[in-house]
Amino acid sequence: MSTAARPWTARLTAAAEVDFEEILRWTMAEFGDAQARIYAETLSAALNDLAAGPTVIGAKKRDDILKGLFTLHVARKGRKGRHFVMFRVGSAPDRDVIEVLRLLHDAMDLQRHPPPAEESR
Repeated sequence: MSTAARPWTARLTAAAEVDFEEILRWTMAEFGDAQARIYAETLSAALNDLAAGPTVIGAKKRDDILKGLFTLHVARKGRKGRHFVMFRVGSAPDRDVIEVLRLLHDAMDLQRHPPPAEESR
């Protein structure tokens, strides 16, 4: 199988995992358990779409924030959402990797919230 044909693996950094949990905790507190489940599906769908790689429809290169950084809005394919997935292309010996660095609200000034310099899990 060629590199271009194989799916990518999305891995969340510790910071992105915390973001995911905090987003759902806030959503549950504000809108209830049912909406938190729906939003968890929305976030997960965006993360799953990254299996297509960094050129998935809707992904934007954001060298203006940090060289090699991309964003993907979670509002896709008819789903509503208010967060960006911040990611970069990573490497592993046997696969192509998307390192999900942060999940940030779309009202935030992304340039003021650069992702931490850490390795993904």
